[in-house]
Amino acid sequence: MDSLTIGQLAGQAGVNLETVRYYERRGLLARPPRSRSGYRQYPPDTVRRVRFIKRARRLGFTLEEIEDLLALRVQHARGCGAVEREARGVIARVETRIAELERMRTVLVELVMACEERRATEECPILDVLEDAEDQR
Repeated sequence: MDSLTIGQLAGQAGVNLETVRYYERRGLLARPPRSRSGYRQYPPDTVRRVRFIKRARRLGFTLEEIEDLLALRVQHARGCGAVEREARGVIARVETRIAELERMRTVLVELVMACEERRATEECPILDVLEDAEDQR
């Protein structure tokens, strides 16, 4: 097969059509040539690139970081250090997010424990916290 339609690419890569179009608009995928009837004609190796982007997103890389990683892939002379720096940035963001989630969990556990008294909803500590959070904006 010489080329893939956008539907074939999306299906083989496990993404939807809009994702492919979005990656194209962001410059992560080269704009493919079009057939006489106007259909995009992607080279078969584009499937690998979309899967790479999808896996990197799942690992927490931003699209900007993925763009950098894709550029590094092409620059064979560059060392692995640049990839390592990008990965360390993702690790730092993940660790920050884990700490935030742990704090959220602690607060929710405390609120649920406070709810065990089964008071009327006008005295519900969870609802009170949610109302107070809205006022703090």
